[in-house]
Amino acid sequence: MISNEALLKRFKEVFQEEAELICKSPGRINIIGEHTDYNEGFVLPTAIDKAIYVAIRKRDDQKLRLYAADFEQLFEVPLDLIAPTTLGWPNYILGVVQQIVDRKLEISGFDLYIDGDIPVGAGLSSSAAVECATGFGLNALFELGLDRVEIAKMGQLAEHTYAGVKCGIMDQFASILSKEGHVIRLDCRDLSYTYVPLALGDYEIVLLNTNVKHALASSAYNDRRASCETAVALVQQKYPEVNSLRDVSQGMLEEMVKAVDPDAYTKAKFVIEENERLATACAALEAGDIEALGAQMFRAHQGLSLEYEVSCPELDFLVDQAKAFPEVLGARMMGGGFGGCTINIVKKGFAKELVELLTPEYQAQFNLQLTPIFVHTDHGSNLVYSR
Repeated sequence: MISNEALLKRFKEVFQEEAELICKSPGRINIIGEHTDYNEGFVLPTAIDKAIYVAIRKRDDQKLRLYAADFEQLFEVPLDLIAPTTLGWPNYILGVVQQIVDRKLEISGFDLYIDGDIPVGAGLSSSAAVECATGFGLNALFELGLDRVEIAKMGQLAEHTYAGVKCGIMDQFASILSKEGHVIRLDCRDLSYTYVPLALGDYEIVLLNTNVKHALASSAYNDRRASCETAVALVQQKYPEVNSLRDVSQGMLEEMVKAVDPDAYTKAKFVIEENERLATACAALEAGDIEALGAQMFRAHQGLSLEYEVSCPELDFLVDQAKAFPEVLGARMMGGGFGGCTINIVKKGFAKELVELLTPEYQAQFNLQLTPIFVHTDHGSNLVYSR
């Protein structure tokens, strides 16, 4: 957690003016339901107590001045000349501004200072948190009247258009709409959702960060999405009523896709089965059957690794090792893939021992440090300071 005092002090040092407001937007975990969101399926995320913070003030002109604490970089651009930049980090902010401009909403220039305590590259959706913190902050600063769902949609479009990643809606939705102590069972087709209590009893969630992010992550993500779209297009040749994988049955895949495009078949089959796993996991959670929930997580990882092919040796190693301990009920890779974290359901009091046992083996195998991340659920985006 970063204090308001520290943010206000740094803002003034950078911009020589007082910030008008500070808002924060959290990172997220996802219990199960990976790569289903952009296929109009179901997901089960919640926000965590690690967040992105933005401090903002209005300007009297049309200039945007953005400062990223992580990079110690200042970026400036006139509001009427915003465009994607090769610098990278400003795109998540500028993309949201573009969405506001596209909606013909009235804003002026502003100064924005951004910092956070979400581990970058851990698969906890720091980019979505940046987009949601920006959207939430500008909505409050300029009194734009946007609701939370609209801000989430704008964040998603910002990622599509300015960051070049065709992500689903889950990350932004979880960052802005989560409720402490609950997961969101989100239908990514119509964005209807219910809050399900995350009551794990004698167990807790522990993340194990591989500290690796393989370079093919973004391109492979878009490739997987294209494979799913290929499967849908093949099914539509006979079943024109189909809009997405949400509408496709296993039988349709067998009939229309398997022989024509085996890879698209395998990827689409994973998504259909992942939606089924989520329904089973949700029922288990509601029944207090944490063991059954964990079993679905192990099955999900197997599919992500062998069928959807978005895992990597480091993630597979951690899941395989965790599986050997009776105190670990479930484990899987989490996020887009090719690095980041595994999410584990671990007996309370055992996490420290688990980390101590796995760390030397992980180090020996990959010459990498293993970093545990202990998280608690949290509320979505909120205003934490207003002058």
